[in-house]
Amino acid sequence: MKHLILASSSKRREQILRNHGIKFKISPSNIAEDRFNHLNPIKMVETLSFLKAKKAFEKFPNSIILGADTTVVLGKKILGKPKSSTEAYKMLKSLSGKTHKVITGFTITNSSDGKTLTSHEITKVTFRKLSEEEINNYVGHGEVMDKAGAYAIQEEAGEFVEKIEGDYLNVVGLPSKVFDHLKSFGIA
Repeated sequence: MKHLILASSSKRREQILRNHGIKFKISPSNIAEDRFNHLNPIKMVETLSFLKAKKAFEKFPNSIILGADTTVVLGKKILGKPKSSTEAYKMLKSLSGKTHKVITGFTITNSSDGKTLTSHEITKVTFRKLSEEEINNYVGHGEVMDKAGAYAIQEEAGEFVEKIEGDYLNVVGLPSKVFDHLKSFGIA
């Protein structure tokens, strides 16, 4: 039986896989994500997921590798992970009262035969109007820095959401359709 390798340091992706009863090992693939901000958002997350999987591919023979990358897009602006609490505040302020897209790219590859699948999922999320106090309190909790768009829907920021169109798990960090694809690679 093949082993699943998660080429990610995302605690949210780990939890989603655990919740689905999937056994896996973790091999974070640190990629300089900022180098790809010039690409359109779909191409960017698909490229990053592929590069993350490729990095783990060489280390783990006879394994199935899963790489993923998530970004938030407001209009034409990509909102990655904030680099400061000031940037996190600005991101949340810009999302307040608006609809944005959460795009996750993922790559699944078999290191034995090279079979590879790269795809993506898009979910629309609408935030209600947020007060200055809500934004400041949320940023002050410190859970914003390692998340695209400066929020985690499964945590306190879930209260900011007015509407979701699409896959909730995609917003958390790993779309539901990944599990059907993993089955086709022999991971159940």
